[in-house]
Amino acid sequence: MAVKIRLKRMGKIRTPHYRVVVVDSRKKRDGRVIEEIGKYHPKEEPSLIEVTSDRAQYWLGVGAQPSEAVAALLKVTGDWQRFKGLPGQEGTLRTAAPKRDKAEAFNEALKEAGGSADTTAVTTKKAAAKKTATPTEAPAANEVPADETPAGATDGAEAAEVKAVDAEQQASDQPAEN
Repeated sequence: MAVKIRLKRMGKIRTPHYRVVVVDSRKKRDGRVIEEIGKYHPKEEPSLIEVTSDRAQYWLGVGAQPSEAVAALLKVTGDWQRFKGLPGQEGTLRTAAPKRDKAEAFNEALKEAGGSADTTAVTTKKAAAKKTATPTEAPAANEVPADETPAGATDGAEAAEVKAVDAEQQASDQPAEN
């Protein structure tokens, strides 16, 4: 069986993403593969090239033939030079700069815009809601508002008991419906 290392196309129209795969040469381009050994995203700047080096070395060692496109990728990553024993094994792969944290960027923009200096941490809506709704601030279920407190009741528990007794009396005063 002739084994090839080639690209399997994925992604949408005009936004191609490829996987570097090991496949039987008789299979179709996007058909069943033996193993996936990497990714290639050509539309990103710089292009994303990830190849599992030890697996690429293994397959090249057992006789898998890379396609022209994959051979170019392996030269960029340095795997082809390592396989052939040539100088330049570090490759010429460029990597993208790490993305900044959104919270840090927001805080920096806030400081530049003249915002208060003490706002160093951004909080989400959920975190802000948790801070404001603590158990001590939330009214208890058995508490009665001060304007509805029956005469003679001084604290919330007594007011709730008096109100419950009033509700029972009103229910007993009403005639039963048949």
